[in-house]
Amino acid sequence: MDDKARPHHANIVDECLQSEDITRMDWPAYSPDLNPIDRMWDILGRRIAARQPPSTYLPELRRALLNEWCNIPQDLIDNLILSMPRR
Repeated sequence: MDDKARPHHANIVDECLQSEDITRMDWPAYSPDLNPIDRMWDILGRRIAARQPPSTYLPELRRALLNEWCNIPQDLIDNLILSMPRR
């Protein structure tokens, strides 16, 4: 899948896809709602923004990101994945 960006249509990319017999999927350009990881980044960002007190140092922020990432409920991730066909 690609979003019609020029780098995705470079000759080397086309040749690699053809050599591996990979068919491109139709994918609208600039469609973050169709990319599950973009949704996960949004969820993570909201969780970090809601923390009190906010992280002020890089090591503290790193720990907060890892902590929040690990605490995202698996059922939320599963529901996001299962919602993809409806998008």
